[in-house]
Amino acid sequence: MADKEQLVSTLKKYFGFDTFKGQQERIMMSLIQEHDTFVLMPTGGGKSLCYQLPSLLMDGTAIVISPLISLMKNQVDAMRNFSDEDGIAHFLNSSLNKQAIDQVKDDILAGKTKLLYVAPESLTKEDNLEFFKSVKISFYAIDEAHCISEWGHDFRPEYRRIRHFINEIGVRPIIALTATATSKVQHDIQKNLGIMEANVFKSSFNRTNLYYEVRPKTKDVDKDIIKYIKSMPGKSGIIYCLSRKKVEELATTLRVNDIKALAYHAGMDSATRSANQDAFLLEDVDVIVATIAFGMGIDKPDVRFVIHYDIPKSLEGYYQETGRAGRDGGEGQCITFYAQKDLDKLKKFMQGKPVAEQEIGKQLLAETASYAESSVCRRKTLLHYFGEEYPEDNCHNCDNCLHPRKRIESSNELCDAIETILMLKEKFKADHVVDVMVGNSTNEVKSYLHHQIEMFGCQKDKTPKFLNAVISQGIIAGYIDRDIENYGLLRVTNKGKDFLKSPSPFMVVEDRDFTTSDDTEMPGGSGALDGELFSILKSLRKKTASKLQLPPYVIFQDPSLEAMATTYPITMEELVNIPGVGAGKAKRYGAEFLEIIKRHVEENEIIRPEDMRVRTVANKSKLKISLIQSIDRKVSLHDLAESRGLEFDKMLDEIEAIVYSGTRINIDYYIREVMDDDHMEDIFEYFKESDTDRLSVAMEELGDEYTEEEIRLVRIKFISELAN
Repeated sequence: MADKEQLVSTLKKYFGFDTFKGQQERIMMSLIQEHDTFVLMPTGGGKSLCYQLPSLLMDGTAIVISPLISLMKNQVDAMRNFSDEDGIAHFLNSSLNKQAIDQVKDDILAGKTKLLYVAPESLTKEDNLEFFKSVKISFYAIDEAHCISEWGHDFRPEYRRIRHFINEIGVRPIIALTATATSKVQHDIQKNLGIMEANVFKSSFNRTNLYYEVRPKTKDVDKDIIKYIKSMPGKSGIIYCLSRKKVEELATTLRVNDIKALAYHAGMDSATRSANQDAFLLEDVDVIVATIAFGMGIDKPDVRFVIHYDIPKSLEGYYQETGRAGRDGGEGQCITFYAQKDLDKLKKFMQGKPVAEQEIGKQLLAETASYAESSVCRRKTLLHYFGEEYPEDNCHNCDNCLHPRKRIESSNELCDAIETILMLKEKFKADHVVDVMVGNSTNEVKSYLHHQIEMFGCQKDKTPKFLNAVISQGIIAGYIDRDIENYGLLRVTNKGKDFLKSPSPFMVVEDRDFTTSDDTEMPGGSGALDGELFSILKSLRKKTASKLQLPPYVIFQDPSLEAMATTYPITMEELVNIPGVGAGKAKRYGAEFLEIIKRHVEENEIIRPEDMRVRTVANKSKLKISLIQSIDRKVSLHDLAESRGLEFDKMLDEIEAIVYSGTRINIDYYIREVMDDDHMEDIFEYFKESDTDRLSVAMEELGDEYTEEEIRLVRIKFISELAN
């Protein structure tokens, strides 16, 4: 059996370190002495080493059960770099062909392989089970062990059958490792693996170098993220989104805004995923936009920011993902964007799942929402969630501590909350308790006759939001306990009962408000309009129109000029992002306008709001593309509308949008079908001489002889031919 001296010499020989970090040495000795071991160590603490090094010193092959193929590859590559023998580490999963699998098995049987990484699904295959029975196994390591627990943030059914497979293969010591687990999750992991008597090693969850901030998620969230990333040039970051679609969209948006970014999610083929991950590790790109599939075991120490585009499903997940920032002890900024409607969306996703699973999911979401909305020190809230006390009231490294809000003396409200919980026999969640306190006669309150109890309406002059803050902060202070195992029922602790008997000052910070809708329109361009520039641009438009003998609106419409006089485009690329200006229109008329805008900016020393303008990806919908292609093939417009399931006037709306943005199309073939030449020419001449293209004005001027449909068709022809 290896001793401490051998541990240190092996550490130096293979891994190049002189000393162990934290509890690593004690953990390794526990495993080498063949004790079951449970390791709870935050990201960056060196969990992998806790089983990699013992595997080199113990007889046989260590089986490492790991959730992600990409993680296995990284770990195997790292181990091979530490040794001159490639066979020292292998992985066995669905990505290998038969020849590669045979090579792995040969190396194991020859005694070359000390570490074998397998996916939990691989253990379900009968031929693998039979093979493992013939192998001398040193121990089993279960990495990312939170996946075992239904309370964890990445539940996988195969993980819950690991003990069954171990019993079938042959019992050996087990080491379970995770970066995040509440006491409930830890108990669930140990019970499921049958290691209740394991040596338990817990490291502090406090990552002092990480800065935590929650921002309201508005409709300008992409703009906010781009501005933030550009304030940290050359620094590495990860952005987490909940959907694959959003991952792809955001990565594309970042790239068109000159940010080196790639996407990563489980829906991509493995070669692309690996290539994108490697590009991030090798710093060929600065930002990875990913689902939670990215990050487990990624050993990149200098990730400087982790952004959550969507609120995470649980605080375990949030902590694990933010933990990928600043692993080298340097700067690590953790920014989360939060909106109430995202929470509602996540709740809807749970519909259709078993009731028990829905209740668990809702409780985890409630904890996350409480964290996001709280005005209490973020570090204090997080550490409390993981069962660790943080004695300070101000960590000086989160948004709530750097920008503290007013505290309100609330001992009376806390006493009423405690008394209400006790009167409800400690059988209800926070929402129900608050409904009783404010006197809200919901169906549930009335069904239990709680509208008749003494505490009903005891705090009717307070808002539910404030009373929820009292309860949340009462939990952090240890007066109340939220029993997550029983769906978040509130209990009163002994400390809380003592407080009720002898109250003392209790200061509460009101929660932040994230309920404001982000769907309301922001003030329009005219609010920030440069009136002087707008007048100059209108004069230029008139001059250009006169020269070309066209109405001014054909050149650029007023909203386009207003946008130019607000955002000051000075390049063709910027100009085509102006509403109503397509590439064709910009090329035809843009140069002179850009020259005038540039001169105006320089002469008036204007700081352009370019960093506030996000370039958007050209979004020609499938419908628009198919309309253009069909018109090119001279398909009858009525047939086209019918085949696309559109009302004819709605289809004309789409075609008008196409030509007004600068794309030229030719519908002469259809106009000749439905209108005689004289009619067409009369309408065309009208638009040529009119100073407006408004349909209502045209119908009044032209009279009943011409239908609305005819006028719209000729207007499309006119704009397409003369403006584009």
